[in-house]
Amino acid sequence: MPITRIAIGTPEEAKSPDCLKAVLAEFISMLIFVFAGEGSGMAFNKLTNDGATTPAGLVAASLAHAFALFVAVAVGANISGGHVNPAVTFGAFIGGNISLVRGILYWIAQLLGSVVACLLLKLSTGGLATPAFSLSTDVSVGSALVFEIVMTFGLVYTVYATAVDPKKGSLGVIAPIAIGFIVGANILAGGAFDGASMNPAVSFGPAVVSWTWAYQWVYWVGPLIGAAIAALIYDGIFIGQGTHEPLPAADY
Repeated sequence: MPITRIAIGTPEEAKSPDCLKAVLAEFISMLIFVFAGEGSGMAFNKLTNDGATTPAGLVAASLAHAFALFVAVAVGANISGGHVNPAVTFGAFIGGNISLVRGILYWIAQLLGSVVACLLLKLSTGGLATPAFSLSTDVSVGSALVFEIVMTFGLVYTVYATAVDPKKGSLGVIAPIAIGFIVGANILAGGAFDGASMNPAVSFGPAVVSWTWAYQWVYWVGPLIGAAIAALIYDGIFIGQGTHEPLPAADY
């Protein structure tokens, strides 16, 4: 089982130049992603005078997040692995592909990147609200939790298949494209129900800046459960003990 390969890491790892560069890369990638994704939602609200979400608005949000995540993953891939998501980092940890020490530093960088992106958006738009994730009126907490689990499972499964699996070969730019596409598709599927976060940092930044914490736990628990399931299934079944090779930090 992949969980047997979990690594804690050492304090020295946290001080290494390689680790510090990777943490900075995660911060920058998350800032790029949230600024574009959250900014697209704020632009829609401005153009519609905070009107109701429309199919066109949902498609626009899907495309903005897909394109932004493709870029954010691609620019960080050779430095940090391009996680750009605490759930992806957690899934990598469960599979033994990142140590606990480095994973915690990634989480801090990702959360800070999201908060800074939202603060910059608020500043540059003259104080416009940064909308926090919320459930639609006809969606229960249980339904939203299932949405987040399933959507994040699909995301992290895609990450394992295109970026982590040692048998993936030379996929090059395919991994960032596939990761961006699955997020965009999931937003089309779940955006009208719970906002389709799949990323605790993406929901955390707007919540901090707008100080809106309703159901915030859903956007943490759901993605982390989905990520863990994806890691256990893909690593345990398709990679397996015999074929697993620890990934260099430069690769993931």
